[in-house]
Amino acid sequence: MGPKGEQIGIVSVNDALKLAQEADLDLVEVAPTARPPVCKLMDYGKFKYESAQKAREARRNQVHTVIKEMKLRPKIDPHDYETKKGHVVRFLKAGDKVKITIMFRGREQSRPELGFRLLKRLAEDVQELGYVEFEPKQDGRNMIMVMAPHRKQQQQHRRADHEQEQEQAAPAPAE
Repeated sequence: MGPKGEQIGIVSVNDALKLAQEADLDLVEVAPTARPPVCKLMDYGKFKYESAQKAREARRNQVHTVIKEMKLRPKIDPHDYETKKGHVVRFLKAGDKVKITIMFRGREQSRPELGFRLLKRLAEDVQELGYVEFEPKQDGRNMIMVMAPHRKQQQQHRRADHEQEQEQAAPAPAE
């Protein structure tokens, strides 16, 4: 293959090396297992640099999922419930997932329906901000439910973060 991606055809190795030297490019073997092997004329240093830049950009654009945890007890006071619910709301607005754990102690373990009702109530209270990703399930002494923010909110939050990063990266205008 030529420097612009055009097909040159089957050429001997010596002729291909001469073509590469004339064009001041490198002869790179693209598909060594093909019959005949496929080679391309390219600036290998530039290729390596561009692929490194693409990889760096892909890493920057990766989604970083953060899971926050909120622990509750089945016998929670209404004011304490509102406080904990406020934290869950704050986490969901920030675009983070929330793992809500209800811890049972002693005789509370024989009444898991109390925890189930509490988790359902919490899910209904914050349903405009997020959805239940994992339904409540008993795990030993704990009952766990995971909530995630709605997609639109996550995208808005990510866009705001990206704009904030751009503002920080841009140098201040000199006066």
